[in-house]
Amino acid sequence: MENQKVMNRWLAVVGAILIQLCLGAIYAWSVFTKTLTDPAGLFKFTATQSQIIFSVGLAFFALTMPFAGRLQAKIGPRKVALAGGLVLGLGYVLAGLLGQTFMMQLIFIGILGGIGIGLAYVVPIAVGMRWFPDKKGLITGLAVAGFGFGALGWVQMAGEWGQLLAKVGVLQTFLYYGIAFAVIVSIGSIFMVYPPDGWKPEGWNPQAAGTKASAAPAAELLPGEMLRTPTFFMVWTSYVFCALAGLMVIGIVKLYGADALFGSGSYPTLEAAAAAAGTAYAIFFALANGLGRIGWGMIADKIGWKNSILIMAATQGIGMAAFYFLGGTYGALCFFLVVVGANFGGTLALFPLATAGNFGTKNVGLNYGYMFTAYGVGGIVGPIVAGVFKDMGQGKGVAAWMPPFMLAAVLCIVAVAIMFVVKPPKKA
Repeated sequence: MENQKVMNRWLAVVGAILIQLCLGAIYAWSVFTKTLTDPAGLFKFTATQSQIIFSVGLAFFALTMPFAGRLQAKIGPRKVALAGGLVLGLGYVLAGLLGQTFMMQLIFIGILGGIGIGLAYVVPIAVGMRWFPDKKGLITGLAVAGFGFGALGWVQMAGEWGQLLAKVGVLQTFLYYGIAFAVIVSIGSIFMVYPPDGWKPEGWNPQAAGTKASAAPAAELLPGEMLRTPTFFMVWTSYVFCALAGLMVIGIVKLYGADALFGSGSYPTLEAAAAAAGTAYAIFFALANGLGRIGWGMIADKIGWKNSILIMAATQGIGMAAFYFLGGTYGALCFFLVVVGANFGGTLALFPLATAGNFGTKNVGLNYGYMFTAYGVGGIVGPIVAGVFKDMGQGKGVAAWMPPFMLAAVLCIVAVAIMFVVKPPKKA
C-alpha cells in the first residue's frame, strides 16, 4: 500500500524542531545587548541601535515569508528550508568576521540573518499541517516550539552555561553560532517533504472530524483572493497587536529588568539586576514561550482557534499592564515572564491556525507568508518604540518604560475586540 511507502510522519516533527531551534536564535538577541551597549566596551551602541538590529531582523524575517511561500510551491519545502539555514548561517559567520560596527551587524545579523529565518520558518508549519490534518493545533505548536526553546539554548550557550561571551566575545560567538545553524538546519531539512497527494492518516475521517474546534473554512483561498477580504486585515491587525507585546519584552527584558529590579531595591547594582533579569528571561520566558506554543495548540484542538486567541490576547493585555506595575521583584519578574512568554508562544501557534481556519489548509504555506508580515510590523514597532522611550527617559529609571508597556496592553485588548467579530470569508 502507498501508506507503507511514505516516511514516518513524526520524522517531519523532528526535522521541524531541529530547524526551529536554530531560527529561534533571533530571540536570544537580548543576551548580546548589554555588551553591545556598554559605554566602556568595544561596540558602544545606543539602546535604540541595539533594538534596530533586532527589529530589522524581525522585519526581514517577515518580509521574506511571502517569497518563501511562493518559492516553496515551486521547488519544494526541502530546498527552501536548506537555503534558509545556509543564508542564516552565512549571516552570522560574516557578522563574526566583519561585525565590528553597527552597520555591519545590521546588514549581516539583521538583514541577511532575517532573510534566512524567513526562508525556512514557514516550511515546518506547512509540512506539519499536511502530515497531521488530525492534530493541526498540536503539530503547529510543536513545529514552532523549537523557535521558542531555541532562545533558551542559545542564550545559555552565550551566557551562564557555555559562557561564550565571557570566553571568546561577541564576534566569535556569532561565528560559532553561524556554523551550528547551517549544519543543524541542513539536517532538519532532509525531512521537510509533503505526503503524497490524497494521503491521510490511517483511521482518520475528515467528515467525522468536522467539530467546532477543527471545522473546515468556508473556502480554500489563494493569496490574491485572501488579500481582498476584510477578514484578512482583521486577523492581520490582531496579529500585529498580539505579537508586538511579546516582541517588545524580548527586545528589552534585560534593560527593563535591570531598571525594575534595581529601582525597587531588590538588587544593589544595575549590573546585578541586569544579570538576574537575563537569567530569568533565559529560563522562564524561553521555557514558557516554547511550552506555550504546544499548550495553546492543544487547547485550540479542543476549543477552536478563535476562542483560544480571545483568551490568549485578553490574558496578554492584562499581563503587560501588570508586568510594569508589579515586576519589581525577582519572583514577580519571573511570573510575568512566564505569562507573557506563554501567551506570545500562543500567538505564534494560533495565528497559523487562524490562517488555515479562515482561508484553508491547502495554501497555508502561501497564505501564512502574507499573514506573517504582521509579526514584522510588531517587531519593528514594539522594540524600537521601547528603546526610544528608554533613551528619552534616561535618568528616570523604570518610569521610562511605562508608555510602551501600557500601549502594548491596550493593543492586546483591542485585538480581542477585533477577533471576536471575525468570520471566515466565503469564496465568490
